[in-house]
Amino acid sequence: MADEQQINWLVEQSMLHTARQRMRLYSGQARLWQQPYALARPRSVTAVASVWLAVYPASIITSPDGSVLQALGDERLWAALSELGVQGIHTGPLRRSGGLQGREYTPTVDGNFDRISLEIDPRFGSEEELVHLSRVAAAHNAVTIDDSIPSHTGKGADFRLAEMAYGDYPGLYHMVEIAEADWELLPPLPEGCDSVNLSPATVDALRDKHYIVGQLQRVIFFEPGVKETDWSATGEIIGVDGKVRRWVYLHYFKEGQPSLNWLDPTFAAQQLVTGESLHAIDVIGSRVLRLDANGFLGVERRSQGNAWSESHPLSLTGNQLLAGMIRKAGAFSFQELNLTLDDIASMSQGGADLSYDFITRPAYQHALLTGEVEFLRLMLQQMHDFGIDPASLIHALQNHDELTLELVHFWTLHANDTYVFRGQSLPGSILREHIRGEMYERLTGDHAPYNLKFVTNGVACTTVSIITAALGIRDLNAITDADIEQIRRVHLLLLMFNAMQPGVVALSGWDLVGALPLEAEQVAELIADGDTRWINRGGYDLVDLDPDALLSAEGLPRSRQLYGSLSEQLQDPQSFASQARRLFAARRSHGVASSRQIAVPVTEHPALLIMVHELPAGRGIQVTALNFGAEPLSEVITLEHVEPGPVVDIIHERLMGDLSADGELHIELEPYEGLALRIASMAPGIAPMDG
Repeated sequence: MADEQQINWLVEQSMLHTARQRMRLYSGQARLWQQPYALARPRSVTAVASVWLAVYPASIITSPDGSVLQALGDERLWAALSELGVQGIHTGPLRRSGGLQGREYTPTVDGNFDRISLEIDPRFGSEEELVHLSRVAAAHNAVTIDDSIPSHTGKGADFRLAEMAYGDYPGLYHMVEIAEADWELLPPLPEGCDSVNLSPATVDALRDKHYIVGQLQRVIFFEPGVKETDWSATGEIIGVDGKVRRWVYLHYFKEGQPSLNWLDPTFAAQQLVTGESLHAIDVIGSRVLRLDANGFLGVERRSQGNAWSESHPLSLTGNQLLAGMIRKAGAFSFQELNLTLDDIASMSQGGADLSYDFITRPAYQHALLTGEVEFLRLMLQQMHDFGIDPASLIHALQNHDELTLELVHFWTLHANDTYVFRGQSLPGSILREHIRGEMYERLTGDHAPYNLKFVTNGVACTTVSIITAALGIRDLNAITDADIEQIRRVHLLLLMFNAMQPGVVALSGWDLVGALPLEAEQVAELIADGDTRWINRGGYDLVDLDPDALLSAEGLPRSRQLYGSLSEQLQDPQSFASQARRLFAARRSHGVASSRQIAVPVTEHPALLIMVHELPAGRGIQVTALNFGAEPLSEVITLEHVEPGPVVDIIHERLMGDLSADGELHIELEPYEGLALRIASMAPGIAPMDG
């Protein structure tokens, strides 16, 4: 029989136990009936915070003997962020993560996206320090943004209790007990491991014996010999009843991230995730929560082919439940998952308030790499065709992940739809492969050996190393001052694309310092399992807390940085940060975040992108003009249904001329230059784009 003291200790450590205690504080109280919750409210989020900074805890360089959370709550940092115009800070996952062996904690396997407790990971600091960070942010008119992970946990107390068949815990996970007579189907555990990934043949055999739903539609993090399917088997586990069991469990991601079961009779997963979210809102003080991997909440057997694991209705239902609960508690949420436009549109109805803009992110990178905006314009039009408001999106530069090139929309539901691209009619699957091929060729290999492929998903790189690849720079050690000036110019162009449209704009600490990727040798141990994303997660120090430090508090090497710290840059009017500050100020003063995108006109020049927005409160029409090419351009565009009036550069606050009576606007741009213009007039009854 299992050790009763160990069982009790595991229960006390478990997230389900802690979440149930948290939820009892709300039952029968009026608190949760004071806010609207049924519908997503994206524009309410942008009214609270429309400029976000994304940081990554493991990359933060701290003051000597200081914690990551002390660094993020430092008054010097917030004075600089306030001057920059940042209104929200997304801290990334901070909960204790990894696993448990007995009473020994094991390390995280996926950058703290495998949480096992609602406690703050002591590697990053304390709960008190995180609460202090929220208070300091509020003092600078900003909010903190936390994480909820409704799709999986790590192998902590909850999973260990599930393995021992204790209480409701097996109902937390997609895990199935395999009869001893069928253990012969399961491979033995490798030495030193507590589970083993199953081969496709084994998964098929277990499906045929009606144990599991079988192989899923895709294998994220696929790596031959490491992860060939989304299923793994445990070893022999002695249960609380003395019975010895072997389980097979689902994990969409890594083996140490068992998937939660959102349709088990115990509804234990909903309890765990809800309690976690309420804790983040009321104890930590977060105003926005990221729902990570929230599209993977439903899985179902099909009579033919692989299991139904994407675009499943249960994911929509789960998102509506969780996002609704968060709104009931007075906060908001966003989802950060690469989905089809159908799924993003469906989830936006009553699910997360915002979605990460994976619609245009690879597309604007493609525009930069090729000097052609046709695919970017196609994606903007698709967005409108599916009824997705740009104001419901988080338009971002770099984040902690790779540049995803999955282009899921054209891979799954729309593989056989026809699209016109470069004068040809192509099915979605062929268009996808063409775009991916061009981007891989220009971003990796001989063209840019410093960027690495990330399994089958995309490219591990920083924003700066995408730009260096586009500029034809092969050797990062040979970058000159002139190169840095050109890199900064392109970086600001990409920032302007994201900032000068409705919705949230987000940039990372790596963007602010102009970080280059680490060399593979510097993080060889971390990327040994194929997770090359660690090269784009180098350490940085935004306000010179420890200028001589070579490593982050977590031991990541300091990245090579082209722009210097935020503190340095704000003293230089031509720096990246200072120019970003002017961009954000113009965005804020003219209400661009709350505008309506009414047109994305087709242009004659292949490198010219035009976005037209109706500003709120009768402030007129705003036009964003961007040159993604290496040559200057000049073109006259026609703005339909827009009254003539003076044209003003809203960033530099200068008169640029007039819109003619027939709506003609002359655009002249230098290489990689952008303009944010306002036409100080407004025609009544301007219609938005179709869709």
